[in-house]
Amino acid sequence: MKAIVQDNYGSTDVLELRDIDKPVAGADDLLVRVHATGVDRGVWHLMTGLPYLLRIGGFGLRAPKTRVRGTDVAGRVEAVGVNVTRFQPGDPVFGTCDGSFAEYVCGHEDTFARVPANLTFEQAAAVPTSAFTALQGLRDQGRVQAGQQVLIIGAAGGVGTFAVQLAKAFGAEVTGVCSTTKTDLVRSIGADHVIDYTRADFASTPSRYDLILDIAGNRSLSHLRRALTAKGTLVIMGGEEGGRWFGGVDRQLRALLLSPFVRQNLRVLLARPRQEDLQSLAELIEAGKVTPVLDRTYSLGEVPDALQYLEKGHARGKIVITV
Repeated sequence: MKAIVQDNYGSTDVLELRDIDKPVAGADDLLVRVHATGVDRGVWHLMTGLPYLLRIGGFGLRAPKTRVRGTDVAGRVEAVGVNVTRFQPGDPVFGTCDGSFAEYVCGHEDTFARVPANLTFEQAAAVPTSAFTALQGLRDQGRVQAGQQVLIIGAAGGVGTFAVQLAKAFGAEVTGVCSTTKTDLVRSIGADHVIDYTRADFASTPSRYDLILDIAGNRSLSHLRRALTAKGTLVIMGGEEGGRWFGGVDRQLRALLLSPFVRQNLRVLLARPRQEDLQSLAELIEAGKVTPVLDRTYSLGEVPDALQYLEKGHARGKIVITV
């Protein structure tokens, strides 16, 4: 089968489209024929091996342990392991596993759910990582409540477009922060208010927010806290600055250290794939409350181009690879 493989860390130049052996399903696994796969920031970090903290965390010190890139996937079950009970060959599924930039993948049945009836494979592939990150940030760390004022920084990106829709589904009044060219998109997915960060500073307005999601941001804690209510909650969901060693993790650590000494709740999110979250998202999608926002699609051989487009920060919603 064909797959996108890398032997070393680096830029998109390390990615190669190669023929490799087709995987074999273990006892608890699904073998899935991939129809589409999503692109997210995590793929870029695993490709580059940055920040270095990621390598120390078990992904491979000198070279990536998992050589085939990609995490999110949607396709049809080709075969099932002997212990699999929830799926059978032919089922359309979506979920997460290692090595999804390939024609076939294997993954534990607990990391998959059935594709919502109203989605294409391309739309379904856009959901898993970004949507459950948004869900866990709002529900688990943010403890969002109906009627709250919620500010979403990075509202037009992969996670942000899901966060806006989910916050509305939870009954919040939502303000999205994005650049000039993306304001119409953020309004179209349900944001009650939109702030163009090139023209206005959300922390300098009279508004104060019960919950702020900072998605892959770089603003200081003091800047973010100025926009919170006295007992509001800030959830830091990644970061794209902070050097080659920590890459923004130091800001998350500072938030955790400061939180016990202030009235505001300062939290960080380390999202984890959960089948129950995929199922909850599928129900919201089938109910019409959440719709994946797709920007561009690329072929498997164009994965380097897709990652370069993502890195430039132009994406409006999700980038998807069709296989």
